[in-house]
Formats: sequence, structure tokens, C-alpha cells
Amino acid sequence: MRRSTASVSPSFLSALLSCRHFSVARICRCPSPVYGSHRWVCGISDSLSNNTLNASSSSPNRLMVFSTMAGTILVQARDPAKLNMEILNAIDERRYIDTWKLYEQHMHMEGFPRKSVVNRLLTGFAESLDVKWLEKAYAMVEQAFEESKQNLLEKEPLIYLSLGLAKCGLPVPASTILRKLVETEQFPPVTAWSAILAHMSQTAPGAYLAAELILEIGYLFQDGRVDPRKKSNAPLIAMKPNTTAFNIALAGCLLFCTTRKAEQLLDIMPRICVKADANLLIVMAHIYERNGRREELKKLRRHIDEACNLTDIQFRQFYNCLLTCHLKFGDLDSASNMVLEMLRKAKDARNSLAVATLVLETARNDNRAFTARISGPNLSQNEPEGSHKDRLIEHQIISYDEFSRDRNFVKLGNEAKEVLLSLLAKLQTQVELITTEHGILQPTEKIYVKLVKAFLEAGKLKDLARFLIKAEKEDSPVSNDDSALVHVIKSCISLGWLDQAHDLLDEMHFAGGRTGSSVYASLLKAYCKANRLREVTSLLRDAQKAGIQLDSSCYDTLIQSQVLRQDTQGALDLFKEMKEAKIPRGGNPEFEQLVEGCAGNAEAGLMAKLLREIREGQKLDSGVHDWNNVIHFFCKKRLMADAEKALAKMRSLGHTPNAQTFHSMVTGYAAIGGKYIEVTELWGEMKSLASSAPMKFDQELLDSLLYTFMRGGFFVRANEVVDMMEKGNMFIDKYKYRTLYLKYHKTLYKGKTPKFQTESQLKKREAALSFKKWIGLC
Repeated sequence: MRRSTASVSPSFLSALLSCRHFSVARICRCPSPVYGSHRWVCGISDSLSNNTLNASSSSPNRLMVFSTMAGTILVQARDPAKLNMEILNAIDERRYIDTWKLYEQHMHMEGFPRKSVVNRLLTGFAESLDVKWLEKAYAMVEQAFEESKQNLLEKEPLIYLSLGLAKCGLPVPASTILRKLVETEQFPPVTAWSAILAHMSQTAPGAYLAAELILEIGYLFQDGRVDPRKKSNAPLIAMKPNTTAFNIALAGCLLFCTTRKAEQLLDIMPRICVKADANLLIVMAHIYERNGRREELKKLRRHIDEACNLTDIQFRQFYNCLLTCHLKFGDLDSASNMVLEMLRKAKDARNSLAVATLVLETARNDNRAFTARISGPNLSQNEPEGSHKDRLIEHQIISYDEFSRDRNFVKLGNEAKEVLLSLLAKLQTQVELITTEHGILQPTEKIYVKLVKAFLEAGKLKDLARFLIKAEKEDSPVSNDDSALVHVIKSCISLGWLDQAHDLLDEMHFAGGRTGSSVYASLLKAYCKANRLREVTSLLRDAQKAGIQLDSSCYDTLIQSQVLRQDTQGALDLFKEMKEAKIPRGGNPEFEQLVEGCAGNAEAGLMAKLLREIREGQKLDSGVHDWNNVIHFFCKKRLMADAEKALAKMRSLGHTPNAQTFHSMVTGYAAIGGKYIEVTELWGEMKSLASSAPMKFDQELLDSLLYTFMRGGFFVRANEVVDMMEKGNMFIDKYKYRTLYLKYHKTLYKGKTPKFQTESQLKKREAALSFKKWIGLC
């Protein structure tokens, strides 16, 4: 039978190929037999006849062949229902590549699959904890919102996907999903989103976003805006940030040095009625110390002393913060008194402990085997289990079935608390000035080094000598040549600070302290080397009064000095004096070795640490901290005129404003609104300071500037800030600025470009459009 053919117009082919229910399977030159649920169609004109396009309804895959003079077109139409089943089977079997191909086919044919399939795709990709598939799942969510099909997305799968993203170090999409849930009023419970926050806070961008999320969510509850008595508000109330969420965000801010953002979180806590627990008290202490809020720390001390559930580690952290803050402000009296008080309490505790040890010695010997049997194995096993558990939390995720059965998200709440403990443990490692022994606070060598350096820089040698002598009396007694004061004197000699060393030696004797000959020998040799003969004579007289016998190396140095001055008689007199005193050879090599060790950056106890601190450490300007507190107080109270006067006074006294100073001013201006010209002037001053002085722009300062300029429509300046942040590889929360732009400038420059505009207007327009493009709205 002869096969009939028909001509097919281009419009028909276009209509056929654009039909979403059909896909071209094959185009061939030579017609071939076609089997199954398809048939030949003849006599097709330019329009597509419904009768000729019918296929067997019994087959899910409908194939159609159109024969033309050029060849045969084979078209296949797949059944969407069967394709949905294939997608579900593939995701259940974890065939992610096949799943994605089937999903793309469905999108090409019908658009999004049905709701249950979409959510199963999200949870299946999230269970993989593979960045590639997590990003594809997030792309699905973005596309659904862009096409206004967010009704396909359910709350629980989105929470689960956000958790997977946070666990894999993708805090930006994780936070975006949480924000979308809040925008669409699918409020996630705090027990769920606090776990997401915990995993986000282990990276710098995630910690910053965690703080932003709490500020945004907390804003909804400020000043009693939500009535808890209404049943309709129950889902919203369940989302309210709790103490755990605040602890997580604050700990993340501390670990990644965004402590001014952390202080904003502390400010909103009382406004949403969040109470502090023991962990939060210690985190607050760290924040106040970093930001130089000494008065706040003093107020907090009363709560710390009255708290009954604080551990030794937490006490140590608080008093470390308080001691550090005293040093920042140059309050050496308070700092040294704190150290002496610790030493006195430690001495009393040691005496009490010694008595108690004698009384309990017999009982301890009787129960030693029993105690070892109970506590020994447990202590050895618990620590590895804990560290192993932390690793499992980070690299595993519970199945979605288990997740969905936990309706109250109890497991996620427990996971958040466990991650919080690991964050707090990292803060504990930053404590350097205070340690504990048997639950008793004791100062470390580090605090002695910092105190000595501060006393020396302030020129308070008399106070330094008194402090060190008192400290030696309270602490365990040591030999005359191994006391802390002797190490300080030797350090001054090594640094060439001979006058300070001599003054300290005098103060030591006036206060009743004693020392050996090594200090006199070292200072004497240094004076001889510097050719300061008057000081040599004075030091020899002091040594004789103190009954100090100099060694042979000192006499050798003195004799050589006299010879160089061509004072032969003086050299002979010294030689006779040495013989008459029967001074043995050999000198005192210990100090020489100590100095050589320090010079080679070797570890040589307190002296080496002091030398390193003085040589490498920067001198602190305590006046800057004082004025920063004053300016911060005025800005917080929105008294900007007084803040401006304080800033002017600060400059007149020779103190250079730093990032914290400008951050307070910018946030103060932003709070009262409309002060964009003043902020622009500050921005100019900051840039000039950065070019001439070592002023450091940090993320918090630049972010506050960017917010203010964007809010006021100063897009030229906003783009300058963006450029600086991007050059410094600083994280920028584009989602926040996209939202703010749509809120305040949605209709800006939307019309046609005016035919006539000044150069200034053109520049502003271009800057605004450039910013709009940067945030992804163009």
C-alpha cells in the first residue's frame, strides 16, 4: 500500500513543537514502521485538527508521527501522573541525578509537580547533606517564590531544608528560607529555628545573619505588640526568641568579633521580656568587656556574686573580663587590688585545705579503690564520647520521617543546646589572666606581665614595687633572686631601661624587700657598657649598704671600664679590693643564660613573657575608652548635640576616634533619622583618618553606614561603602538591603529617563540604578 504524504506548513510545526504536552522524539528522512499507540496522520493543513491529533487513551506515553515530504516527525507525550511517580521512586532510592532529570522534564511539560512531590524533593535533597543537591533544592524554593507558587511549599519541609543548609555551611540560603517563612506567616517555632541558628553561628557570615534574624524576629514582639491571650497568636508566640536563641547568637558574635551587634541584641532583650540564665550572664560579661562597658560590668558583678548555679569556669570568665576591663581603662589600682584579693583568698583556702586534707586522709585511703572504680572509667570515657557526639551533630541530620514525627521539635531544641555548649567552650579558651585550682581563683603569669607593663608605661614604679612585694608575701615565698620584682628589674635592664631598673631596686629596698647579687651585677655591667660612671658609683655604694658582695665578673667589668678611661690607679684599686675580699672566679652565669634565651625568643618564664609583651604589644590609650563610653551614653539616649560636643572634646584632648566611636555616632544619627548630612561628614572624616592613621574599618561600622546612606537615598555614598566592604571581603546581607530598598525606594527612578537633567541628577540616578542592580532588583 502506498503511503500518503501531506505538506506541513511552518506554522503547524511551530505550534506542534511549542506544545508543552509533546516532545520531539525523532526526526528521520526515511519513514519507518511505527508500532504501539500511534498512527499515521494524513492530509494535515496549516491548522492542527483535533481529530487528527487523537491518540489511544489507554497508553500513558503517546507517540505521534507526522509524515512530510522532508521526513517523519515522531512526537512523544508523557503522562504527568506517571512522571510524578517516577520522581518519587527516584528520590526514595536516592538516585539524585535521575530525580533531577525527571524533575526538569516535568518542569518542561507541566511546570512544578504536585505539592507532595515538590516537598518530597526538598526533604530528599536535604537528607543527602550534599551541597550540590541542597543548592538545587534552594533554587526550587526561589523559583516557586518568583512564580508566586509558594503555596506549593509546606512549613516543615522548608524548616528541614534550612537545617540542612545551615549544617553544610550555607547560612545565607538557610536564613533566607527562615525569612520567607516569617514573611508568609508560616511561623517556625523557636525550638526549630534556634537549631538552625546554632549551626549558622559557626561561620562569620552565619553569626552575623543569626544576630540579624533575632533582631528582625524580636522586633515583632517588642513592647507587648503581640497579645498572648489570643489563640490566633499561638503560632506567632511559639516563634518568639528565647534565652537559648539569644545565647547562640551572642556567642557567635563574640567568636567572630561583632560585639557591637551583640550589644544591640542585649538592648532588645528586656523589651521582649527574655530573662538571663547563668550562661547569658557570662556572655554579657564578655560583650561588656570587649566593648569597654566597665560600669555595666560592675553592675553585673552583683548578679554574678548572688547567682547560685555558676561553675568555677564561669566565675573565672567573669573575673577575667572585669580584670581586662580595668587594664583597658588604665585603672591599675583596681586591677592590682583584684590580684591581691585573689592571692589572699587562695592562701586562706590553701591553709583550710591543708587542715581538711589531714582530717580526711584516712577516709580517702580506705575508699581509694572504691572511688577509682566508680569515677575513673567514667571520666576516661565521657570526654571522647562528647567530642564524637559533636562531630556527629555537625555531619549528620535526622531523617525527615523522624523529624516530622517530633511535632514539638524537641530533638532540634536539644541539638541547639548541645551546639551552644560547644560555642561556649570556645569562649572559655580565651581566658588568659585567671585560672582556677581546686575551685579557687588565682592569677596567671599573663596578668603579672600586663600589670607590670602598664605600671612601667604609666611611670608608677613605686606602686609597682609595692604591688609585687605584697603579691610575694601573699603567694608562696621564693628566693631573693627568683622573685617577680627581680624578674621585672632584669627585664628593664634587658630593654635598656636602666633608670627604671635602678628606681625599682631602690623602691624594693625602701619597702623592705631583699635581693641577691645578680641584679646588682647585671645593672652594674649595663651602666659600665653605657659609660655611666656616676650611676656606677651610686650603685656600688647601695650594694655595700645592702651588704651585697659582687662577683668576679662585676669586678672584671669595672676594671675594664677604668682601663678604657686610662685610670690605671682606679683599676689597680679595684683589683686589690677583689683580692682582699677573696672573691671566687666563675661569676653568675644563670642570668646570662636567661638573657640569651630571651633574646632568642625562647621561653624563659615571667621575664621572657614580659619582654615579649613590651616589645610586641601596643600601648593602650585608656582615654579613648573613657570618651567612647561617654559618646555611647549620649547616642543611646539620642542626645546627639551632647555627643557631638563630647566628640569635639575628645579630639581636642588628642585622642583619635576609632571605629567604635564612629559606630556610636552613626547609629545615634540613624536612630533619630534625617541626619544624613552629618553622617556624610563623618564618613569623610573616617576616610581621611584611614589614609593618615591606622584606623580600621570593621564590618559593623561599614554596615551601619550602608544602612544609613541607603535609608536616606544617598546611593553615591552607599556605593562607596559597598566597594570598601567588598575589597575587604566583608559579608553584606543583600537580602536585608533588598527588602529595605523595596520598602523605602520601590518607585524611585522607575519612569523614563528625563530628557533634561543636570550632571548631579544624572550621577544620582546612575548611582541608584547601580545599587539596585547590586542587590538584584534589575
